[in-house]
Amino acid sequence: MFPPTRAAALARLRDFTPHAGFDYTKGRNFDLPETGPAAVSLLSPYLRHRVLSEREVIGTVLEEHSVREAEKFLQEVFWRTYWKGWLEMRPVVWSQYRQDVQAGVNRLQTEAGLRAEFDAACRGDTDIECFNLWSQQIVSTGYLHNHARMWFASIWIFTLRLPWALGADFFLRHLLDGDPASNTLSWRWVAGMQTRGKTYLATPDNIAKFTNGRFTPAEGSLAYEAPALDAPEPPAPRPVIEPAAILDGAVTGLLLHDDDLWADVDVGCRLEGTCGLICAANRSPLSVSEGVTDFARACLQDRLGDGADPFRDIDAVVTWARSLQLDQIVTPYAPQGPVAEALKALEKRLSAEGITLTRMMRDYDAICWPHAKKGFFPFKANIPDFLNKI
Repeated sequence: MFPPTRAAALARLRDFTPHAGFDYTKGRNFDLPETGPAAVSLLSPYLRHRVLSEREVIGTVLEEHSVREAEKFLQEVFWRTYWKGWLEMRPVVWSQYRQDVQAGVNRLQTEAGLRAEFDAACRGDTDIECFNLWSQQIVSTGYLHNHARMWFASIWIFTLRLPWALGADFFLRHLLDGDPASNTLSWRWVAGMQTRGKTYLATPDNIAKFTNGRFTPAEGSLAYEAPALDAPEPPAPRPVIEPAAILDGAVTGLLLHDDDLWADVDVGCRLEGTCGLICAANRSPLSVSEGVTDFARACLQDRLGDGADPFRDIDAVVTWARSLQLDQIVTPYAPQGPVAEALKALEKRLSAEGITLTRMMRDYDAICWPHAKKGFFPFKANIPDFLNKI
């Protein structure tokens, strides 16, 4: 479904763009595989790794549609941006999620009943047909329609009563577009932890309507209510960190990673070399699917070219920097998640070698993220200003 190249991503964008107005607005909530990209863009794996950037996707769509015509699609692009900005200003929420996942993994090792129920849900062996097929689709294809993701998460939490963080982790281990911010915060929203007390309940009628009857869960097979899970109040936002400037005259290398392949940005200085770091395997304490790691690796390889293979650990990056006698490594800014964790550890290692790690933040992120202080609707009010600036 998703060839891991920029050429394929650009082709997908070109094919979808004529449908980004009326077709998307009318059909985006329907999980109908036969409609294909006329209803949804199928761009999310490329946006997640920034094989394509939000700026070029928005720009391409607005070459064929007015802002009003493409309003729903543009809002979905900005939803991803909002989630990243929200989490970037509240890193403790990501840290807590990591702790919740590990706590869930610990329970699986000691509670045989929970382990059996968890395994059955992951392999699609429950009494709920649609859930089973969605689970199997996630594992086999690395993709699931966004509306089906909401139903899946609701059933996982409120019908199967499994730990929410293990469900979010299941997505992150198998979805090609698994994004720390969008994934974590969307699961929190379904569970009533993100917007306090507001949960999402999957119902048979809603599933039947938006699958055109392809799935019709039997009455009584799904939970009738969705009591919000208990969680601390989200912390107050901290300011978005402003990255340091590139050092003039320094011997510089470029480090790409699976959060941002920097396909459309000029670093602005002479580079002695370029390498890649893949952190996809660090998305979970459990095994991350080969589909996810292979996709991220292949996208990096496509960007690096010349048969280059991305590094899998920070030790290899340090060795590479030494071999080029670098003074500085420039890398795209990584928001909260496994890549940011790896870069923090790398920065410490490089500092001991007298090498500076300089993160470059895209203008798009610097413009949008600081407005993710509250809910999406106050953020959405700034979209016209965002569009003017970008």
